[in-house]
Amino acid sequence: MHCRPTSFVRQPLVLIAIVATLVPAPLSLHAQDSRTVVEPFFPQLCTTLDAQLQASGGSLAPADEQKLDTDRIQKAIDKCGRGRAVMLHVNEQNNAFLSGPLELRPDVKLIIGVGVTLFASRDPAAYATSAGSCGIVSHGLGPRGCKPLISVDHAPNSGIMGDGIIDGRGGEKMLGSQYSWWDLAEQARAGGAQQVFRLVVANNSDNFTMYRVTLKNSPNFHVVYDHGDGFTAWGVKIDTPQRLARNTDGIDPGDGAKNVTITHSYIRAGDDNVAIKGGAGGATNMTISHDHFYWGHGMSIGSETNGGVSKIRVFDLSLDGPDNGIRIKSNGSRGGLTQDVAYDNVCIRNSPNPITLDTAYSANGPLQGNSPPTMRDIALHNVRVSGGGKITFNGYDPAHRIAVKLDGVQIADNAQYRYELDHADITLGPEPTNLQLPAGTDSTITGKPAEGNPASCAQMFVPFPQ
Repeated sequence: MHCRPTSFVRQPLVLIAIVATLVPAPLSLHAQDSRTVVEPFFPQLCTTLDAQLQASGGSLAPADEQKLDTDRIQKAIDKCGRGRAVMLHVNEQNNAFLSGPLELRPDVKLIIGVGVTLFASRDPAAYATSAGSCGIVSHGLGPRGCKPLISVDHAPNSGIMGDGIIDGRGGEKMLGSQYSWWDLAEQARAGGAQQVFRLVVANNSDNFTMYRVTLKNSPNFHVVYDHGDGFTAWGVKIDTPQRLARNTDGIDPGDGAKNVTITHSYIRAGDDNVAIKGGAGGATNMTISHDHFYWGHGMSIGSETNGGVSKIRVFDLSLDGPDNGIRIKSNGSRGGLTQDVAYDNVCIRNSPNPITLDTAYSANGPLQGNSPPTMRDIALHNVRVSGGGKITFNGYDPAHRIAVKLDGVQIADNAQYRYELDHADITLGPEPTNLQLPAGTDSTITGKPAEGNPASCAQMFVPFPQ
């Protein structure tokens, strides 16, 4: 699939096929999802479920907290024929559903209708994988004491669609507790693991689709896609507070994932906006295009790169106010080879760390180890930065380096910038690049900085859609 920017037209929720192909991109930036990706469409319905609850002040009335819709939603999914969908629908003044864990089935879609909010239950027991395993900070328990809200396990061709909302309610107090899910994440900073649920977790589910739906306030990662071939997120919105919502990544395609497209989406999160995680199974053939990121930890690769990360293309992306912009992170305990990664037409403003390639990421493990990271064949083209910050190319050691080409990478203002350069080999040009890189430690710079006329980013920064 070759891609270049196309317009994204918001359509009403009707049951028609929408086929809007992506058209060819410049030959220098072939999209690396090897599928031919077109805009998804809403399938025929097998059933419509009417809402029986009302949202009140952005959440549910306390009297409704025990009125779970889990069983009737799950039964509808289980009975739905392949190639069809279950729709959650507004019914007069009722516009809300309340659910514990759900499981999608092969070739069945769940549609969250216009005006509908699917609220996650605040009862930790509903998600527990064993008695008392969820809604705590654990010491010695495995990393996943909670089931996800929506599990997509060995369910190929399934999906979550619609113009409604799935709200994980991460900032609300758990039932029977004085703490919220996010409070547990803060408590775990002192040690232990927060046992909280994720919104959507897909494993071994080829051709999984998320289309137009809004996800918000997940207690942990919003979307995880592992061990699958084919994942499309198109027109998805993820909306979670900037602070006090720790570990709330937006979309994380990871271990054993390939052929992934994340496009026409808007993401602001309490952690990585997108994080490509190359665990033991690696991560490859991914396209992130025509997207807008806001607060969060940026367009990230890592920190797991031990299985290898390759054939990644990121283009037509704005990053407005994130803690990090373009970011590849790893360390000696989980490092591997990251290669063949290209960024094109990226605008970054008001980020403390607009460009960071770092092999000493330390949030989740020791800096040194038996799995050192290497980054090579990394290319940044037509990247514009404003608002100041630190630009880092920090290789691991003389044998495990960073090799990056900076072609048309421009500082577009007079703000203050700092630089770090270690065990790195930098090539500048041929298009003008004006970074004032130091000599660094055990590093080489080929080419000379030059001023150019960077394209304006004014059209790329847009408000988060309400």
